[in-house]
Amino acid sequence: MDIAKRVQTLTPSTTLAITAKANELKQNGFDVIGLGAGEPDFNTPNYIIDAAIKAMEAGKTKYTPTGGIQELKLAIIEKLKRDNNLSYKSDEIIVTSGAKHALYTLFQALLNEGDEVIVPVPYWVSYPEQIKLAGGTPIYVPGLEENEFKISPKQLEDVITHKTKAIIINSPSNPTGMMYTKDELEALGEICIKHNILIVSDEIYEKLIYSEDRHISIAGLSSDLKEITIVINGVSKSHAMTGWRIGYAAGPSAIIKAMTNLASHSTSNPTSIAQYAALAAYQAEVDPTIEMRKVFAERLDALYDLIIKVPGITCQKPKGAFYLFPNVANAAKMNGFKNVDDWASALLDEERVAVVPGSGFGAPDFIRLSYAISKEQLEEAASRIHRFVEKHLK
Repeated sequence: MDIAKRVQTLTPSTTLAITAKANELKQNGFDVIGLGAGEPDFNTPNYIIDAAIKAMEAGKTKYTPTGGIQELKLAIIEKLKRDNNLSYKSDEIIVTSGAKHALYTLFQALLNEGDEVIVPVPYWVSYPEQIKLAGGTPIYVPGLEENEFKISPKQLEDVITHKTKAIIINSPSNPTGMMYTKDELEALGEICIKHNILIVSDEIYEKLIYSEDRHISIAGLSSDLKEITIVINGVSKSHAMTGWRIGYAAGPSAIIKAMTNLASHSTSNPTSIAQYAALAAYQAEVDPTIEMRKVFAERLDALYDLIIKVPGITCQKPKGAFYLFPNVANAAKMNGFKNVDDWASALLDEERVAVVPGSGFGAPDFIRLSYAISKEQLEEAASRIHRFVEKHLK
């Protein structure tokens, strides 16, 4: 049976491949340290779990409106006003089965065949694939390492064509952990306004910041920018709720309506119980990210200080998320490997450390290291990486 061409064009996930290999080694009894985690290693707070149990006991187990229950929409509206100085109405919000589904639904509702979407590199692995599945064309713009992997206004202006429909801005970024400043966002925003380009602002890591900088939502910089921006967010990272699958999009009502109509024929609605859990997350007066940020900041400092001491490895210190994105091209070359992917594979085979090759993020000279594991494991992983590089020095 023939498989649809749209699926055949998808690039296999390097993240899943390395994870599968690491899991196989673990099942065979090997001591593997996995640095590929894309989720906090904290459990969902008890008050959120309790709210889900109460919802089930109260019979909140039926279909809900496609775009989400009204109470959750109102809580999201309040969150956006409180945290981002943004004002929305209910018809400008859609609750989705995770932020990833918000992005997928957006591209399906937005793109026609051949429409171009500007994707800064490095990028989260699913951006290009979702664009291609919607018939669009990803246009890659390299964010230079010396510019903290961020693109410049000139780079943006240079790639805009009559087919350009949107640009993705992910700040803080997966995989780099870097953030755009207010001035940088304003400069990019001016160009988007000039060319009437939709801005897809992925802000899923907004609560996980460890520097003096603060998160800025580009939609909050002016009314003109708000009109052309879709904000993507959710509770996965901020409340350690990755498995609950609740995200949302906020933006112009016409786009949100189109997304809601599409979702009505795919998921019907996000899981009812998870929506009530997310409602409790947003209504609570406690902030679970305070403790997470403290722990992640300590781990970041410990891992960063060790990684930059490894011969042939350079690394920009990230400001948010929970990833390091070191350049290991020189280390791979010094160790006699053809490329970083081969180097990473050998690292797993010999030292039992699983890292994600940067090729999956459009940056083949790099690797992504997640510090969403214990400080002790991170220190051991860094020691093994150092030993591996020293052992293979030519």
